[in-house]
Amino acid sequence: MIKDKIFHNPDEAKTTIEDWKAQGQKIVFTNGCFDLIHIGHVLYLEEAKSKGNRLIVGVNSDLSVQQLKGKHRPINDQYNRMHILAALESVDMVMLFEDNTPIELIKMVVPDVIVKGGDWKPEQIVGADIVLKNGGEVLSLQFVENYSTTAIEQKIINAHIVQK
Repeated sequence: MIKDKIFHNPDEAKTTIEDWKAQGQKIVFTNGCFDLIHIGHVLYLEEAKSKGNRLIVGVNSDLSVQQLKGKHRPINDQYNRMHILAALESVDMVMLFEDNTPIELIKMVVPDVIVKGGDWKPEQIVGADIVLKNGGEVLSLQFVENYSTTAIEQKIINAHIVQK
């Protein structure tokens, strides 16, 4: 069930992650705003999942998205964004973070693999040092061109302007 993939309590999340690790499962972590889910997100998350057994997604809180993207964002609130992500087959766990970076989540999870989209160089990825120090991998996955929340937002604005 979708709600079973959403973890609000860090201690419960940590227990589940420890169970997965005890079973020898490879943990992959990624994070982002995931404001308007599009094909770029779906393909990215599927590729991320293919790098291990369990995919954990850290989601920026509404306040964090505003600080990063501006007052007009997010378009979808954190409740919606977390539930939509949890509905994806490739996603095993969703956790919210309030800061501008997921460093505290990464310290808690200590994933085997951390991934971001192709617009990030591995050395720019927050938490890379933690993962590498623990023998893990840091990957920059293929970026799906022409798909972004900003592009969708601009298309909607342009369509509205044309209609006037």
